[in-house]
Amino acid sequence: MSLQFTDEEFQSAWKELDEPQLEGGWELFTETMGVKIYRLHDKETGLYEYKVFGVLNTCNAELCADVYMDLAYRKNWDTYVKELYQKDFSGQTAIYWEVKYPFPMSNRDYVYMRERRDLDVDGRKIWVILARSAPETPCAEKSGVLRVKDYKQSVALESDGGCGTKVFMNYFDNPGGSIPTWLVNWAAKTGVPGFLTDMQKACSNYSKFCTKK
Repeated sequence: MSLQFTDEEFQSAWKELDEPQLEGGWELFTETMGVKIYRLHDKETGLYEYKVFGVLNTCNAELCADVYMDLAYRKNWDTYVKELYQKDFSGQTAIYWEVKYPFPMSNRDYVYMRERRDLDVDGRKIWVILARSAPETPCAEKSGVLRVKDYKQSVALESDGGCGTKVFMNYFDNPGGSIPTWLVNWAAKTGVPGFLTDMQKACSNYSKFCTKK
C-alpha cells in the first residue's frame, strides 16, 4: 500500500542537510551538545514547529536508520514509550504509539503512517524517513489518553564523512489539552538533544539486541 508520501517530500527533507531552509520566520531556539534547534511559530495553533540539525558522532547513517525504524527496539531504549506497535487496522497499516506524560497530565497517543527510502543522490547515500498522523485510521481512542491528530516528522541521515552521521529532523505535533509553556520548552530544549544522545547509545547496543532476538 502506498503511504501517500511524494518524491518532493523526500527531496525537501534531504536537501536540508545541504542547505537549511530557515526563511519565513524560523528562529534559533537553542544550541546544545552540537545540536541546533530552530522553531517557527504556528499562528493557527499557537504552537511551534521545530527543525533540528546535528551530528551523531559514533554511529553510521544506515545503522541510525535501522535503529530509528525498529519499533521493538525503541520500546527497549526509549523510556517515554508506553506502547508501540505496527498493525493492520481494517486494511490500513499504521503505527500506534502511546507516550508517557508526567503526572498529573494525561498520556498522549498517536496513530501514524511512515515510510523509509534509502536514496542514492549523485553517489551520496542518504536515508530519509517520513511520518505523519493518520486520523482516518479506525483505531479506537483510549479512556484517559489524549489522541494527537496533528503530527508530522521527517528525518534525513547521511554520513558526516567519518564515523558519524549528519542528522536533520523536522517535526510538529499538537498534543491537545492544556500543557504549560515551560513543559513545551523543556521538552524541546532538553528532550530532543536527550533523544539524540539516547539514540546514539541505542545504536551502539543494537547488535546485542539483534543477537538476542
